[in-house]
Amino acid sequence: MAETVDTADRKSIAIPLGAFAAGAVVALLLGVFSKVHDPTLDGTTTLGFNDVRDMKVVVSTVIGVLAVGQLVGALWIYGKLGIKAPSWLGTAHRASGALALLLAVFVGYHCIWAFGFQTGTTAHGYEVPARAIVHEVLACMVFGAVVVKVVAVRSRRAPGWFLPIAGGLLFSLLIVVVLTSAGWYIDEKGWPS
Repeated sequence: MAETVDTADRKSIAIPLGAFAAGAVVALLLGVFSKVHDPTLDGTTTLGFNDVRDMKVVVSTVIGVLAVGQLVGALWIYGKLGIKAPSWLGTAHRASGALALLLAVFVGYHCIWAFGFQTGTTAHGYEVPARAIVHEVLACMVFGAVVVKVVAVRSRRAPGWFLPIAGGLLFSLLIVVVLTSAGWYIDEKGWPS
């Protein structure tokens, strides 16, 4: 009997380990592609804003608001707020999560395609600040964390701690990425026009 329980425990821990490994590969591949890709504004859109950066700031701010909504929704669904969650909350939580992911892919595409992964001194002669490098690394990690979160949501055999850890990781990365981009931009230059 003890051997059966031990085997089941190892099998369940394999799910988060596999998910974290797959997420790390996704993040690494995005980072490598971003670094070797020749950045260009071709193939990007501004959605009517003055430039790509202004558009990304606004959309990233929306992603940040949706991420906070995801955290509140998850806490509410799992009874951590002390009030009963309405029946529609699960559907709203999934829909807003899907929208946040769709917007993150949209912004990520524009970041990678237009700017790439910049380190050192750019072709225009300016030194890339540490904030931008941290942003680039963590932004790649966001998409790896999405892989981990999707596995956590879909797996029925994973340990109970896996979903809150995966969700917390994705939330934390999203918030730091938004703060190191849109937050910084708004603080330095104000709200885009």
